[in-house]
Amino acid sequence: MAEERPKPQEPDVDVAAGLPPAEEPAAQAEPAAAVSPEQVAALREEVERYRQEAERNWQQFLHAAADLENYKKAAARMQQEAVERTRRQMLLVLLSAVDDLERAIQYAERAAEGESAAGILDGLRMTHRSLLDNLRSLGVEPMPAAGERFDPARHEAVAVASAEEAGAEPGTVLEVVQQGYVWNGRVLRPARVRVAQ
Repeated sequence: MAEERPKPQEPDVDVAAGLPPAEEPAAQAEPAAAVSPEQVAALREEVERYRQEAERNWQQFLHAAADLENYKKAAARMQQEAVERTRRQMLLVLLSAVDDLERAIQYAERAAEGESAAGILDGLRMTHRSLLDNLRSLGVEPMPAAGERFDPARHEAVAVASAEEAGAEPGTVLEVVQQGYVWNGRVLRPARVRVAQ
């Protein structure tokens, strides 16, 4: 037979006596205060007011987005029109030069038949002057260089010469090999020059 174990003795102390009283079950909690129909109506009005405000804000956002898109399209169109105007001006300048050269060719053909070479030279000078005038109308100006102090921002040295032989100060532009131009105050093409050294 198996031995019986002794049963533990239950304590004589009331353990629950030292604990705080237990909370009442939730079922016994106070019922929620009843909401009056006036309060419900007021809450519904407030919700409707917020809904309308949200709708107004959404419509304002949609209008602003549409305005921005329209502005972008208009700006792109204006930029394209400006580019086209500039191209047209440049083409008209070139066509004017073509017209002048055609007249010079016609004059040269007549000169070959007996007219003087001086007339051809005059025609070429007129063509050159006309082309420069057209370029000026677009903001392009020839840049003076001969006799000026060499400036690497405006000049490109392609040759040097002795300052003593040239009778000039070192660093002076002696000769313009290719004319330089400025466009609206900025260097469009630097002048290619011979410089005293």
